[in-house]
This record gives sequence, C-alpha cells and structure tokens, in this order.
Amino acid sequence: MNQSNQAAPAAPRTYPDAHDSDPVRLGWMVGAPPPRDKIISFTDGSFNTFPKSRWALSNYRQLVPTVAVARGGPVHDLPYALRDDLDAVTCTPLQPSAFAGPMTWEESLYANYTDGIVVLHKGRIVYERYFGVLTPDTAHIAYSVTKSFVGTLGAMLVADGRLDPAAPVSQYLPELAHSGFGDASIRDVLDMRLGIEFSEDYTEPTAGIWNFARAGGLLPQPPGYAGPGNFYAFLETVAKNGPHGQGFRYQTAITEVLAWILRRVTGQPLEALISHHFWQPLGMEHDALLTVDSLGTAFGGGGFNAVLRDQARFGEMMRNGGRAHGKQLVPPEVIADITRGGDREAFKVGGAPTIPGGSYRNMWWVMHNKHGAYSARGIHGQAIYIDPTAEMVIARFASHPLAGNFNFDPTSLPAYQAIAERLLQG
Repeated sequence: MNQSNQAAPAAPRTYPDAHDSDPVRLGWMVGAPPPRDKIISFTDGSFNTFPKSRWALSNYRQLVPTVAVARGGPVHDLPYALRDDLDAVTCTPLQPSAFAGPMTWEESLYANYTDGIVVLHKGRIVYERYFGVLTPDTAHIAYSVTKSFVGTLGAMLVADGRLDPAAPVSQYLPELAHSGFGDASIRDVLDMRLGIEFSEDYTEPTAGIWNFARAGGLLPQPPGYAGPGNFYAFLETVAKNGPHGQGFRYQTAITEVLAWILRRVTGQPLEALISHHFWQPLGMEHDALLTVDSLGTAFGGGGFNAVLRDQARFGEMMRNGGRAHGKQLVPPEVIADITRGGDREAFKVGGAPTIPGGSYRNMWWVMHNKHGAYSARGIHGQAIYIDPTAEMVIARFASHPLAGNFNFDPTSLPAYQAIAERLLQG
C-alpha cells in the first residue's frame, strides 16, 4: 500500500508530535502482562490507530502471521564513516505543507515521525539513527516498498525471457480471465496502467484497498463477514472499468496479481524468490518477514518487514547497477529500464503531485530530477531512495499518522536532495 492517487492539501496538525507520540514514552505493551490501557491488539483494530501504530509498525510480526525470507551465509558488513555535519543541513519544504522553511535535516526526521534512517554514501554508512521502539535488530513493516521487490523480480523474468511483457495476464493466470485483470498485458501490470474497479483512497472507509486488506487478513474481519477470505479469492472479484495501457493508476491489487504470476511462472513462493535472489547473496544481517493470508500466501503488495540496514543493502545493490560482492544479481538491462523511467504523460493521470514530471516503471517511482533519483515508497513514510549522482542511498522507516506520501513528501524529498548536495560537496 502506498498512497491515494488524488492530490490533497496538507492535513491539519491534529496529532501528537513525534515527541508526544513516542511509543517508549507512552509505555505501550510494557509489563507482564501490560496494563489494560497499554495493550495494542490486532483483533480490536487498535494496532492501526495513531499513536498506537508507532509501536505496531515496529512489531508487526507480533500482530499477524508471517513467513520468513531467509538470509544465508556470512553477513556482509557495511563500513562506517559517520559524519557530524548532516543534522544541520537545511532544506525548504515543498508547498503546500504544514511547515514553512527552512528546516534542518534533523527537524525533518521528527516532522516525518521517523522510526529509523540510514544514509549510505559510496557504500558506507554516514548517518544512522533510531527512534521509539525501533532498534538496529528490529524488523519494521515496509508496506509498499514491497512492491519494488516484486516489480524487480518481474522485470528480471522479462529479461530472462520467462515472462512475455506483451502477453495478457490470462495467459499465465486463467483464473483471472473473466476478471478486470484478464486482458491486461504484463507490461501494463508492471507499470500499473490498468483500468480496474479498485480505489486506493485511504481516507475512504469503503475503498477497495480496505476490502482487499480484510480479505488478506491485514485488518480484522467484522462479525458476519462474508467476503473473500484470501488474496486469490479477492482478485477474482475485481472488475474492469476502462481500457488498459493508458494512464498510471496506483492500485495495490495489481502488484498482488504480479506476485501470483511470479509464483506460477517460477513454481516458488514469493518468500523463496526474494531470499534466493536478494536476501542470501546480499549477506543480510537478519531474516526478513512477509505477512501471509489465511492460505499462507505472502502479501506482495505491502507485507515486507526487515531491519533498516538490510533495506539499505538492497538499495545499494540497485545503485551499483544490480551488482554486489562480485556478482550480478539483477541484470544491467533491468536497472537501466528502471532508471530510464516509464511514460511521464501516463504518470500525470494518477501520479504523485509531489513528483511533478515523474514516472513509474517496474513498480519503482522515478523522480526524473537532476540526479536521476528513483525510489521505493510505502505508506506512513517507508522508503528506499536511490540517488545515483550523489552515490547515495537512504533507507527510512517511519510511522507518520497519515498514510499518503503527499503528507510527508514536502518535508522528505527536499531533505533527501539537500543531503545529496552536501555529500557531493565532499
């Protein structure tokens, strides 16, 4: 899950700030057992309410079923070259925003309810901080950053000739022949250019994204619930509402279709694919996790949980043209395809208003800025931001009270650019 495709003004600041909502300060889930007023639960939905969500996003594995994405072999350490000049770097927030500039890098971290952030420069950690209950060894949910893992795997199958980008979805998934996905091409799936009946508006309680979440066990199902009970069943119910191959429309259900195709083509579950292609060869510190539905099917649209430095390792591999530790993990042509970006005219239809001139390719957000930056993005502030020109990777976890990226892009994107400019200065 990521963001509504509709532009929205900055929301009024009606939430406690980062200090007052700090989960350690509030004492959530402390005690044996915790006091009743400090308990956070999945079944009552309290995990999904702010400020309890500031604890929940760093403890998702304690709330819903997950499956491991296994690491393997020796850990490849990230060298440290910490800098003490970055906190004072200033930027001017985009407008509209609840903040008027200038703002320092450190101030931006609090404004965005950051739980943890790592900045790599030329493969070395130059900045690393954790807030709240997140630690270097704690897995945090990445939400729609997951999509970029799935999109990269899909693009790799295209490059290997195992997936025909011009073929319809129904060629691989006949189960979806009569759904809204059936006649969409694989290329349109990879770039989210489908005409389907599915709303990603997080402010609308009846939107398709919430029904999808209930079907996949990501939200509690209300008494008497009679809807789909897993991701597969939900996808078969999605109808077509327009032509495919035209405007970009961000819809989590599309990624779930791609994840299903990956399983069908390779014969492997998503957790095994991410482990084999990325988590094992990159020498990650910890197993990652994927949330699963009632059938044990991993959630490809937003269920990934990992520690922060491992997220940064993945981003660094992408920055290095798909290479790591002497091995080519992602074909160079896949990296080149992502960094070139997608159709910028199509992006204008449903793209992020905070990324004017941007595009979407293989489930990556491409900025088309002067540094050629591109990013994996998730609701509430999750990100892997790659700046090839500055040789910089930023991995961030956050628990912003509002879901859509347009709520915190104004204080995130200028801050990323300001750090990149400082790193370029030496």
